[in-house]
Amino acid sequence: MIESGNISTAEPFSEDVVHAASAGETARAGTYRLLALLLGDTPGKEVLDIVANLPPGDTQIGHNIGELAARARTITPAAVAREYHDLFVGLGQGELIPYGSYYLSGFLHEKPLARLRTDLRKLGIERDSRVSEPEDGIASVCEIMSGLIAGDFGIPANLSVQKDFFVKHLGSWGPQFFIDLESAKTANFYRPVGALGGIFFRLEAEAFSFES
Repeated sequence: MIESGNISTAEPFSEDVVHAASAGETARAGTYRLLALLLGDTPGKEVLDIVANLPPGDTQIGHNIGELAARARTITPAAVAREYHDLFVGLGQGELIPYGSYYLSGFLHEKPLARLRTDLRKLGIERDSRVSEPEDGIASVCEIMSGLIAGDFGIPANLSVQKDFFVKHLGSWGPQFFIDLESAKTANFYRPVGALGGIFFRLEAEAFSFES
């Protein structure tokens, strides 16, 4: 997806990424990575097995994860693949178009994508030449945010850099995308993904509002 030098955020997903997300920055990075994983491609059996074993919690996010885990335990990979196709691919177009340019301008490959590419260059983050999808897809931008927090591109980005990236490239459209995903007609497994993303982005926006 995105890489910087020899560091790529398209590493195979590990159960440790989420289970190590116990608090603080690790938890935030793990949540962004989980969203990127589920939204970037059809989750196969291995990923569904990992999600099925995620522990619920007492917080709203914990409840969302519990519901997501419950659905992962009952749905088949084939059913998830059909749902993913209907939501994001479709015959010409899926029910949702998960790109920042589309949400902010009504069209793909517009100024929001150009602004994102400019900021990625400033951060020293390069696009993986093997990937043809625009960088402003929700999965890609969540993956980048995870990498900034976790230090996948070098040292972890400070909160000021994280806030700037979130406000410019996620906070401006991500919440609406997750509302749309939660209420999408073809969403079943992805309904709690939408709920998880929605509450998580609200918490992120609230936390960043205190960062000067």
